[in-house]
Amino acid sequence: MRLGTRIFFCYLIIFIICFSYPINWVLDNLRNRYLEGVEEPLVDHANILAAMVAGDMEANQFDPEKWYQAFETACSRSLSARIYNLVKSDVDMRIYITDATGKIIFDSKNKQNVGSDYSNWRDVHLTLKGKYGARFTAEDSEDPTSKVLYVAAPLRVNGNIAGVLTVAKPTTSINNFLKNAKPQIFKVGVLAAGLAILLSYFVSRWITRPIQRLTRYANDISQGKRAAFPKLDHSEIGEMGQAFAKMQETLEGKKYVEQYVQKLTHEVKSPLSAIRGAAELLEEKMPPEQRARFLSNIRHEANRIQKIVDRMLELSALENQKILTKKELISAASLIKNALESKRAILSKKQLHLELQVPDHIILHGDSLLLHQALANLIQNAIDFSPANSQIKLLGQVADRMLNIIVEDSGSGIPDFAMTKVFDKFFSLQRPDSGEKSTGLGLNFVKEVAILHNGDVILQKRAEGGVRATLMLPL
Repeated sequence: MRLGTRIFFCYLIIFIICFSYPINWVLDNLRNRYLEGVEEPLVDHANILAAMVAGDMEANQFDPEKWYQAFETACSRSLSARIYNLVKSDVDMRIYITDATGKIIFDSKNKQNVGSDYSNWRDVHLTLKGKYGARFTAEDSEDPTSKVLYVAAPLRVNGNIAGVLTVAKPTTSINNFLKNAKPQIFKVGVLAAGLAILLSYFVSRWITRPIQRLTRYANDISQGKRAAFPKLDHSEIGEMGQAFAKMQETLEGKKYVEQYVQKLTHEVKSPLSAIRGAAELLEEKMPPEQRARFLSNIRHEANRIQKIVDRMLELSALENQKILTKKELISAASLIKNALESKRAILSKKQLHLELQVPDHIILHGDSLLLHQALANLIQNAIDFSPANSQIKLLGQVADRMLNIIVEDSGSGIPDFAMTKVFDKFFSLQRPDSGEKSTGLGLNFVKEVAILHNGDVILQKRAEGGVRATLMLPL
């Protein structure tokens, strides 16, 4: 499982655990919260009414009929009170009053209850003992929505408890509140969970993005690509990336030095042996003509070593560039014509015919000096392997947002064994004119320039003879 997926599922499990319990707890305890909200004002109502009734009793003016009439008038009123989503249309509060023994002396709902013994009911029983009395009882045992909340207050006459007044409130309104509230709470919970899941997905992507960049960078390096170090954050991932980059530079530096020392030693060994052999022979007596020939060989081999060293320095500087340090807008037509102009004298000397097809108004973005050197190398190779009075084609073609600069010659072509080695350092074929080999670094230099510009270079054998070299550069 990928790290981003693992982080996402961890967030998902955490949110499920942390959200499911609170939402279930809220839904399960929502009725109790509503009951608490209803019970608290009922306590006030019970105590206010108890004080009024106790005052009448103390003055011997308590008249149950007066209270029956007041409740009948209140219950007969037509109401239309909108309480948020609830419309209240009638008065559903009930009160009953008992004497000091717990027998009913007034019941606003049913006069026939007068004389009934309520002393065992919890609200009456506790209140007569001077405690807080309340109960929650269903009028229909088979209907859980028919429960009624009873809150009692003592009737104190001359300092003594002379009875109990209980206020009763059905939970019908609470049931309606719950019916409306639970779906809304569930909906909000689902939306919050969905948003949390979505955010956790983006957080996992945000966390793993630097790791993905670092992985691509490591894969590109392992495949030998020239990759720029990715942009990382300033967390531990960024520190790890910097450590990887330093390790990669150290390992590449060691490998680079080892390879270059081996190859340079191998290439320089032959001309040094020739110089040493000629120098030893010069210590002997010989005709002036022979001495001049050996001196010429020494100069020739020394120049060859100088060329190898110079090209190695150029190539090593190029290979150490991770990205282009100099970028400018370049006209493709000007680039090709300038590179060709630098070889005009050699073309004339070999009487080579040139076919030039360059598209106008094509703009490249890169280092003009490096591109000029790379293209000049390809043209020089075409000149070296072309027989006199033959033709060289220099074409510019645009395809798939790439400019393909094609250099074709009519020479002897590339042997099959050399097709996989032409871009290797120090690999070179004998020039038809002189029979000598070049430094073997030119095509490798072209390859490095192409890679540095996010392009490529390929060499192909032509069916009619010769070689087609294609330098591909992004527009």
